[in-house]
Amino acid sequence: MVRTDSRQVRPGEVFVAVPGAGLDGACFISDAVERGAAWVVTRDPGGVPQGRGVRAVAHPMPRRALGELAAARFRTAQHGLTLVGITGTNGKTTLTYMLEHLLAAAGRTVGVIGTVSYRWPGFCLEAPMTTPDCWQLHELLANMAAAGVDTVVMEVSSHALHQDRVWGLDYDVAVLLNVTQDHLDYHKTMDDYFRAKAKLFHEMGRAGKTGVINADDAYGRMLLGRYTPAMGFGLYYPNVGSGPGLAGSVKACTARGLELLVKYGEQTWTLTSPLIGKHNASNLLAAQSVGLALGLKPKALKALETFTGVPGRLERIPNARSLDVFVDYAHTPDALENVLSNVRELGFRKVFCVFGCGGNRDRAKRPLMGQAVCRYADVAVLTSDNPRGEDPLAIMADVRPGLTGCARVIEEPDRAAAIALALKTMEPGDVLVIAGKGHESYQEIQGVRHPFSDAAMVRELAG
Repeated sequence: MVRTDSRQVRPGEVFVAVPGAGLDGACFISDAVERGAAWVVTRDPGGVPQGRGVRAVAHPMPRRALGELAAARFRTAQHGLTLVGITGTNGKTTLTYMLEHLLAAAGRTVGVIGTVSYRWPGFCLEAPMTTPDCWQLHELLANMAAAGVDTVVMEVSSHALHQDRVWGLDYDVAVLLNVTQDHLDYHKTMDDYFRAKAKLFHEMGRAGKTGVINADDAYGRMLLGRYTPAMGFGLYYPNVGSGPGLAGSVKACTARGLELLVKYGEQTWTLTSPLIGKHNASNLLAAQSVGLALGLKPKALKALETFTGVPGRLERIPNARSLDVFVDYAHTPDALENVLSNVRELGFRKVFCVFGCGGNRDRAKRPLMGQAVCRYADVAVLTSDNPRGEDPLAIMADVRPGLTGCARVIEEPDRAAAIALALKTMEPGDVLVIAGKGHESYQEIQGVRHPFSDAAMVRELAG
């Protein structure tokens, strides 16, 4: 067995001294040896105690060594799985659901690894993180192959890419949806953030995998100029890159759904969808692009017309008062901009938005989220998201400068009470978007996860 936590080492096992953001695994080599490690993989073998019968293996990048060991242990390359890796600030989860629906309709047996769950037919595990740790990831793929899965679609976070948690995987298709401000507490700059996401194309897996890249995104156009083979997709700049682009135009965008005209080379077709918003038009183009990259014909792409959406992603919540209420996972400035601008265009009388910002995360985006809400909402309801270890009132104070000039602001740190206030204030013909937590079934406060669901709260309060 291979371990990265010295406390779990058993006699005869391998310990990989993985460097971390806070602590370096090399600091725990002695502990691993005391517990009976027979092999130690480390950047500096000089730190391995001598005379204990331990074999030291020098590797300049222990995280990648872990991926290589996991790939060997679980025979990852031998399973014949088709792998689709999806990165981007927004839309990853929606795209995995779309592809699961599309590829299953085409006769494939699909596994999904993402923010909501790790799942395949007959199995579902709630996901503790978007991209699992390296060893678990390879083990999941082996279990999927054993269960008959032939195609895996997975979200690949920037953290996972930066930390080489997906090392040892050979992707067939790599997707970039967008790069907008998020996680700068970790990556520090937007360029560093982009470089982490670009690793999916330039460093991970086999050369020659197909890149599916959003040409409407500025960083996407940059990547299209640097990576081949690639297919650009977009509503505005589709014909960028080395290969033919997938061009879409929105023929209709209403509260009832979308109608798209799609062009790929000399072929054109229409696609209707019950999903709302132009951001979903872009997601539908991404799904079709991946389908084409995997060999599907335009006729097979029509299966997307029966895709009804993702839990917590602009999810309509039916209620006894017949109010238009949507729950969405938007928790970045760009995501709020996309969701609210699209809802704004649908002709509702007033737009209400309940939102907050997560604690112990990028503070710089907090006023920007307030600005995004202020631009499109008639009533901004500022509350708590997952405050984690921070004071909710301090988080709200960080947001407040971005709300300057709003038509109306309601502040209520208790999320349930904030939702109740919004529902009480709105009238038929208005729309309420509750943003930030989406599918989540908890609220994290001072390290404790309390049961909480935005959708369940709406059903309880509005009947």
